[in-house]
Amino acid sequence: MTPISEQPAVTVVGIGADGWAGLGPAGREALAAAEVVVGGPRQLDLLPPECAGERVAWPSPLRPAVPKLLAEHAGRRLAVLASGDPMFYGIGRALAEEAGPAALHVLPHPSSVSYACARMGWAMQDVEVVSAVGRDPAALAGALHDGRRVLVLAPDAATPARIAELLRERGYGPSRMTVLEQLGGPAEHRVDGVAGTWSAPAGDPLNVVAVECVRAAGTSRLPVVPGLPDDAYEHDGQLTKKYVRAATLAALAPAPGELLWDVGGGSGSIAVEWLRAHRACRAVSVERDPVRAGRITRNARALGVPRLKVVTGAAPGALAGLPVPDAVFIGGGLTGAGLLETCWAALPAGGRLVANTVTLESEALLTEWYRRHGGELTRLAVAQAVPVGSFTGWRQAMPVTQWSVTKPAEHT
Repeated sequence: MTPISEQPAVTVVGIGADGWAGLGPAGREALAAAEVVVGGPRQLDLLPPECAGERVAWPSPLRPAVPKLLAEHAGRRLAVLASGDPMFYGIGRALAEEAGPAALHVLPHPSSVSYACARMGWAMQDVEVVSAVGRDPAALAGALHDGRRVLVLAPDAATPARIAELLRERGYGPSRMTVLEQLGGPAEHRVDGVAGTWSAPAGDPLNVVAVECVRAAGTSRLPVVPGLPDDAYEHDGQLTKKYVRAATLAALAPAPGELLWDVGGGSGSIAVEWLRAHRACRAVSVERDPVRAGRITRNARALGVPRLKVVTGAAPGALAGLPVPDAVFIGGGLTGAGLLETCWAALPAGGRLVANTVTLESEALLTEWYRRHGGELTRLAVAQAVPVGSFTGWRQAMPVTQWSVTKPAEHT
């Protein structure tokens, strides 16, 4: 196989619904000179006869096919067609990861998001973009806030109806929806309506859905910071409560791109709010009870983070083979043989571990680990005002002992 560094540059040409007519001179020249053109069937059909190179349609699934196609056509002038801007939710990312940025020559076209914002009169920097192309559209739930504007990149003609259904289910039925089809092309078309009464038939599969979020009366307002209302979760009592949850997330300190192990997931609230902190955050929730594991999955979808990976099994055994975490939260099973040892060993230097408990036995264990490894040992006590006859008094929740620590380089 020819090394990537010796291959001619792969030219990635963005193309829109306007096809060949919408390409600039550089894009046309690259496609006409290519010995091989790779793209989706719809994109390849947009090319004229003067593009005489071999036409290769992407197989499905697409991502695993990238290295094989690059290897098969090494040494030939290769062009890849992409919808709109190849580096915005496009094939450009996969090509850059596989071949390296230096092997690519990218010629972007205006993205569907650029066209959609132009048609709607929306400033791009103020718009949230959610891709449902190859992804779970439940992610839209995490972007729903009263008054916000969201663009959903749709994979097919059925997506607008699914989006309307999701908006109704999440209490955003009054939201206005606009389906923008064939953006930038001669068949461009739009359909306007309201999610709560959406009944438009499926239209063109090439579409973007614009949503102007309006929260229905009585729908809970969900903040972006940790500490969602307890009733935002489906649970059986195994739930890290709101104020303790907020303190726990502060100790875990999520940052973009980092991975959390949520051990003893319960209802999944810690992992869910870790993921809500940033769309690049990653999390694995480990729960031994299959019923609770299913509940974690439902909570993740309902709260807009369907990317949460749920592992059903008992720790520490179920932790084997998981990617290296940046942070670990232990919400249950602390006294299980080898659990703390396994989690500590898995953490790299600089990784964080946070463990919560309400039992004296587990508190004694955390005290011993605090003595050995330092960190912070904190008692969290929350009381809430409740009626006492015709008066009001305090009801104390069980105090939570929390150990939080950052693993230093000298520890193993």
